[in-house]
Amino acid sequence: MSQNDQEIHKQKNFKDLEEILSKAIKKIGVGKENDLCKYIPMTSGGYMHHFTLRKMKKKNPQELSSMIKQFIMNVSRPLAVAPKPRAARGSRKRRDQLTFTKWQLERMLNIARLAGDKDIISILSPKKSLASYKRELIQAVRQNKIDQELWNGYVEAVNIQNVYNGSEDLSQLLSNKN
Repeated sequence: MSQNDQEIHKQKNFKDLEEILSKAIKKIGVGKENDLCKYIPMTSGGYMHHFTLRKMKKKNPQELSSMIKQFIMNVSRPLAVAPKPRAARGSRKRRDQLTFTKWQLERMLNIARLAGDKDIISILSPKKSLASYKRELIQAVRQNKIDQELWNGYVEAVNIQNVYNGSEDLSQLLSNKN
Protein backbone atom coordinates (compact mmCIF):
# COMPACT_ATOMS: atom_id res chain seq x y z
CA MET A 1 0.00 0.00 0.00
CA SER A 2 1.47 3.35 -1.00
CA GLN A 3 1.63 6.33 1.32
CA ASN A 4 -1.17 8.05 -0.59
CA ASP A 5 -3.42 5.00 -0.13
CA GLN A 6 -2.65 4.96 3.60
CA GLU A 7 -3.64 8.63 3.91
CA ILE A 8 -6.94 7.98 2.11
CA HIS A 9 -7.58 4.95 4.38
CA LYS A 10 -6.86 7.04 7.51
CA GLN A 11 -9.20 9.79 6.35
CA LYS A 12 -11.94 7.24 5.68
CA ASN A 13 -11.48 5.71 9.15
CA PHE A 14 -11.55 9.17 10.72
CA LYS A 15 -14.76 10.11 8.87
CA ASP A 16 -16.36 6.83 9.92
CA LEU A 17 -15.32 7.46 13.52
CA GLU A 18 -16.74 11.00 13.47
CA GLU A 19 -20.03 9.64 12.18
CA ILE A 20 -20.13 6.93 14.87
CA LEU A 21 -19.26 9.49 17.56
CA SER A 22 -22.07 11.83 16.49
CA LYS A 23 -24.59 8.94 16.44
CA ALA A 24 -23.44 7.81 19.90
CA ILE A 25 -23.77 11.34 21.28
CA LYS A 26 -27.33 11.56 19.92
CA LYS A 27 -28.24 8.09 21.24
CA ILE A 28 -27.09 8.76 24.79
CA GLY A 29 -28.10 12.43 24.76
CA VAL A 30 -24.87 13.89 26.12
CA GLY A 31 -23.45 17.29 25.29
CA LYS A 32 -19.97 16.46 24.03
CA GLU A 33 -17.89 13.49 23.00
CA ASN A 34 -15.88 13.46 26.25
CA ASP A 35 -19.12 12.48 28.02
CA LEU A 36 -19.15 9.23 26.02
CA CYS A 37 -16.14 8.05 28.05
CA LYS A 38 -18.38 7.16 31.00
CA TYR A 39 -20.09 4.50 28.88
CA ILE A 40 -16.92 2.73 27.69
CA PRO A 41 -15.40 0.33 30.26
CA MET A 42 -11.66 -0.31 30.46
CA THR A 43 -9.86 -3.55 31.30
CA SER A 44 -8.08 -1.89 34.24
CA GLY A 45 -11.43 -1.03 35.82
CA GLY A 46 -13.65 2.00 35.60
CA TYR A 47 -14.45 3.94 32.46
CA MET A 48 -12.26 5.39 29.72
CA HIS A 49 -10.37 8.59 30.50
CA HIS A 50 -11.03 11.48 28.13
CA PHE A 51 -7.31 11.69 27.29
CA THR A 52 -7.41 8.04 26.22
CA LEU A 53 -10.42 8.76 24.00
CA ARG A 54 -8.59 11.63 22.33
CA LYS A 55 -5.44 9.53 21.89
CA MET A 56 -7.34 6.59 20.41
CA LYS A 57 -9.22 8.94 18.12
CA LYS A 58 -5.95 9.93 16.45
CA LYS A 59 -3.84 6.79 16.73
CA ASN A 60 -6.32 3.92 16.69
CA PRO A 61 -9.70 5.06 15.33
CA GLN A 62 -10.75 1.55 14.28
CA GLU A 63 -10.45 0.16 17.83
CA LEU A 64 -12.26 3.18 19.28
CA SER A 65 -15.11 2.86 16.80
CA SER A 66 -15.45 -0.86 17.57
CA MET A 67 -15.57 -0.08 21.32
CA ILE A 68 -18.25 2.59 20.76
CA LYS A 69 -20.26 0.18 18.63
CA GLN A 70 -19.90 -2.60 21.20
CA PHE A 71 -20.74 -0.63 24.35
CA ILE A 72 -23.04 2.13 23.05
CA MET A 73 -24.46 1.54 19.59
CA ASN A 74 -25.23 -2.21 19.75
CA VAL A 75 -26.78 -2.00 23.21
CA SER A 76 -30.43 -1.05 23.61
CA ARG A 77 -29.83 0.96 26.80
CA PRO A 78 -26.17 1.90 27.35
CA LEU A 79 -25.22 1.98 31.01
CA ALA A 80 -22.73 4.33 32.61
CA VAL A 81 -19.72 2.49 34.02
CA ALA A 82 -18.88 2.96 37.69
CA PRO A 83 -15.67 4.93 38.24
CA LYS A 84 -12.45 3.12 39.08
CA PRO A 85 -12.18 2.54 42.83
CA ARG A 86 -9.52 4.74 44.34
CA ALA A 87 -7.80 4.81 47.70
CA ALA A 88 -9.33 7.09 50.29
CA ARG A 89 -7.69 10.49 50.70
CA GLY A 90 -6.46 9.79 54.19
CA SER A 91 -5.14 6.34 53.40
CA ARG A 92 -1.56 7.53 53.03
CA LYS A 93 -1.32 8.74 56.59
CA ARG A 94 1.37 7.13 58.66
CA ARG A 95 0.05 4.59 61.11
CA ASP A 96 2.88 4.90 63.64
CA GLN A 97 2.09 8.51 64.55
CA LEU A 98 -0.15 9.15 67.51
CA THR A 99 -3.12 11.42 67.03
CA PHE A 100 -4.80 13.16 69.92
CA THR A 101 -8.12 14.88 70.26
CA LYS A 102 -8.10 18.54 71.25
CA TRP A 103 -9.26 17.62 74.74
CA GLN A 104 -6.45 15.03 75.15
CA LEU A 105 -3.86 17.51 73.90
CA GLU A 106 -5.02 20.22 76.31
CA ARG A 107 -4.92 17.70 79.16
CA MET A 108 -1.35 16.66 78.29
CA LEU A 109 -0.37 20.35 78.03
CA ASN A 110 -1.76 20.99 81.52
CA ILE A 111 0.16 17.98 82.89
CA ALA A 112 3.36 19.34 81.29
CA ARG A 113 2.67 22.78 82.82
CA LEU A 114 2.19 21.24 86.28
CA ALA A 115 5.45 19.31 85.84
CA GLY A 116 7.21 22.45 84.61
CA ASP A 117 8.59 20.73 81.49
CA LYS A 118 9.15 23.63 79.08
CA ASP A 119 10.27 21.40 76.17
CA ILE A 120 7.05 19.39 76.23
CA ILE A 121 5.03 22.58 76.66
CA SER A 122 6.63 24.13 73.56
CA ILE A 123 6.06 20.93 71.55
CA LEU A 124 2.40 20.58 72.55
CA SER A 125 1.50 24.27 72.40
CA PRO A 126 -0.31 25.30 69.24
CA LYS A 127 1.89 27.39 66.95
CA LYS A 128 0.67 30.92 66.32
CA SER A 129 1.74 33.51 63.83
CA LEU A 130 3.96 36.41 64.78
CA ALA A 131 1.05 38.81 64.26
CA SER A 132 -1.19 36.88 66.66
CA TYR A 133 1.57 36.87 69.31
CA LYS A 134 1.91 40.65 68.89
CA ARG A 135 -1.84 41.16 69.27
CA GLU A 136 -2.02 38.98 72.38
CA LEU A 137 1.03 40.66 73.96
CA ILE A 138 -0.42 44.15 73.36
CA GLN A 139 -3.71 42.99 74.83
CA ALA A 140 -1.91 41.53 77.88
CA VAL A 141 0.03 44.79 78.41
CA ARG A 142 -3.21 46.81 78.25
CA GLN A 143 -4.74 44.50 80.85
CA ASN A 144 -1.58 44.64 83.03
CA LYS A 145 -1.12 40.87 82.76
CA ILE A 146 2.17 38.98 82.58
CA ASP A 147 2.26 35.73 80.60
CA GLN A 148 5.72 34.16 80.35
CA GLU A 149 4.58 31.49 77.85
CA LEU A 150 3.14 34.16 75.59
CA TRP A 151 6.43 36.08 75.69
CA ASN A 152 8.45 32.89 75.02
CA GLY A 153 6.20 32.11 72.04
CA TYR A 154 6.70 35.64 70.71
CA VAL A 155 10.49 35.37 71.04
CA GLU A 156 10.45 31.98 69.29
CA ALA A 157 8.28 33.34 66.45
CA VAL A 158 10.62 36.33 66.00
CA ASN A 159 13.65 34.01 65.93
CA ILE A 160 12.01 31.78 63.33
CA GLN A 161 11.12 34.85 61.25
CA ASN A 162 14.74 36.10 61.47
CA VAL A 163 16.12 32.71 60.44
CA TYR A 164 13.70 32.59 57.51
CA ASN A 165 14.61 36.14 56.42
CA GLY A 166 18.32 35.31 56.85
CA SER A 167 18.02 32.28 54.61
CA GLU A 168 16.27 34.38 51.95
CA ASP A 169 19.03 37.00 52.17
CA LEU A 170 21.68 34.29 51.89
CA SER A 171 20.04 32.71 48.87
CA GLN A 172 19.72 36.14 47.28
CA LEU A 173 23.43 36.84 47.87
CA LEU A 174 24.35 33.48 46.36
CA SER A 175 22.19 34.08 43.31
CA ASN A 176 23.69 37.55 42.83
CA LYS A 177 27.24 36.09 42.97
CA ASN A 178 26.43 33.70 40.13
